[in-house]
Amino acid sequence: MSTVSIQASLDLLLKGTVTCHTREALQARLSQGRPLRVKAGFDPTAPDLHLGHGVLLRKMAQFQKLGHTVIFLIGDFTAMIGDPTGKKATRPPLSREEILVNAETYKAQVFKILDPEKTEVRFNSEWSDPLHGPDWIRLASKFTVAQMLERNDFQKRLAENQPISFHELLYPLMQAYDSVALQSDVELGGNDQLFNLMRGRDLQESLGQPAQIVLTVPLLLGLDGVEKMSKSLGNYIGFFEDADTQFGKAMSISDTLMWDWYLLLTDKLPTEIEAMKLGHPMDAKKALAREIVGQFHGHEAAQKAEEQWIRRFSERKTDDAPEVTLEPTEGEMALTRLLVDRGLVASRKEAERLITQGAVSLDGEKVSDPQLRLVLKSGDSRLIKAGKLKLERWVVR
Repeated sequence: MSTVSIQASLDLLLKGTVTCHTREALQARLSQGRPLRVKAGFDPTAPDLHLGHGVLLRKMAQFQKLGHTVIFLIGDFTAMIGDPTGKKATRPPLSREEILVNAETYKAQVFKILDPEKTEVRFNSEWSDPLHGPDWIRLASKFTVAQMLERNDFQKRLAENQPISFHELLYPLMQAYDSVALQSDVELGGNDQLFNLMRGRDLQESLGQPAQIVLTVPLLLGLDGVEKMSKSLGNYIGFFEDADTQFGKAMSISDTLMWDWYLLLTDKLPTEIEAMKLGHPMDAKKALAREIVGQFHGHEAAQKAEEQWIRRFSERKTDDAPEVTLEPTEGEMALTRLLVDRGLVASRKEAERLITQGAVSLDGEKVSDPQLRLVLKSGDSRLIKAGKLKLERWVVR
């Protein structure tokens, strides 16, 4: 166990949290002087992780650094049900094959943040698959239908006459049973998961276990500072993106958003962050970008990414933009499609958003029309910039 004081441990573990049920209970468990069993579940419904997932993983790592047992729970069973949190309609369940493929990518990514030697990786199919009819009935008897329908998500769907499938009512039950099977002392999750996490407390108590402490973290706002980080919205930094891409994206966020990211994506305490606000925001943002890149690629790669960013974007040098050879277009082609085809943006929607925000330029001139169409002729050379990071010179054969 760590020799850090109880108060210092609480300051670190509660930093950036939304809910703690309860601080007194957490302090009491920490005072027992034994490693706590800290659980966080991830349903492998998509193959890639981004910094939004990193908020929760970093909180796990903080427990880990203090000597506690961290359980990275892969919800291969619950993913087949589909978490209804935030959903306006029933989500089609994934197949077991799809889930297992995604789960393997998760294991490769999470150890960018967690210590693999101190992490217990579990799959909830271990204890869920063996359940038989009587087991399900016994577990289901611990909750009422009215209790499950208290979820805000279900209330909204009922009000809008949207269907709720019966299997969706099983999701909170199965997540709660995970806490029983693992005998968790603490469960971590996003603030949108609070209903599910609290059901774990209920089920533990009804089956004679001490109720777990529930800690929730906020949803991380993406690069735009408006929507939560999401790959589908293109406002994300992915775990497996290269160092230059990660650094440039981090430098593109607003100064206001930067302080929220410091709170959620670093170990700096609020007092330290407040002190940093007295300095120049650009210096603070570079330090944040270095820390993010260093987490995934190491200190040396972070330094090189910063030097590259300064040379290319801060000093406005475009003569070293990488050249890409393109085929001539057959007639006009939408600029948004070209940006997507080149991988400069994740989707046409993201391309349109960047153009609307004035973040796309062609030969040094900002593009203002999301519907702009180009004709690329043999011999053309066009300098394209998308956002604050992506820069290419298109040379047409």
